[in-house]
Amino acid sequence: MKDHLSRAEIRKDAVQGTVEAAASTVGQVATILTGAVRDIAGAIGGFATEVFEIRDSARRAEQDHGVEPDPED
Repeated sequence: MKDHLSRAEIRKDAVQGTVEAAASTVGQVATILTGAVRDIAGAIGGFATEVFEIRDSARRAEQDHGVEPDPED
């Protein structure tokens, strides 16, 4: 015996499937973007740390060698 589906139920199922697929895709894109933002923040933070370390090393080298610091620093 065959089940009889109305045109409205078929359309409802199609819309439901489309909404579920869209929600899944949005979730995947959000996950990708979240990971990218996290990676970018980590890279920028790592760069900033290196800049601070370089600046501190340069100051220590100036002190070790008796170089007068620039008044602009």
